[in-house]
Amino acid sequence: MILTTTPSIEGHKITAYFGVITGEAIMGANIMRDIFASITDIIGGRSGAYEEKLQEARHIALKELEERAVRLGANAVVGIDLDYEVIGQSGSMLMVSASGTAVNID
Repeated sequence: MILTTTPSIEGHKITAYFGVITGEAIMGANIMRDIFASITDIIGGRSGAYEEKLQEARHIALKELEERAVRLGANAVVGIDLDYEVIGQSGSMLMVSASGTAVNID
């Protein structure tokens, strides 16, 4: 399965379109991660805990996108767009949404 942000795949012709598909992942943050992120904000640097959670959410969203494409009979997804949002009353949840067009290529 080829997943790409480009509208086409070089060297391949799109032979069928199956429509727009999406994959989502919503991940909750826990209090310890928030505490360590607050410390990182104060002293500077990168928040490894949040980066890992973001990578996990992105992986889940793309995997879900791929699974939906397979169910439609597609062998590629083009034009993928990734969106990131913080949701929940206290902004304690991270949502990653992936959307693209399921296609068949030769």
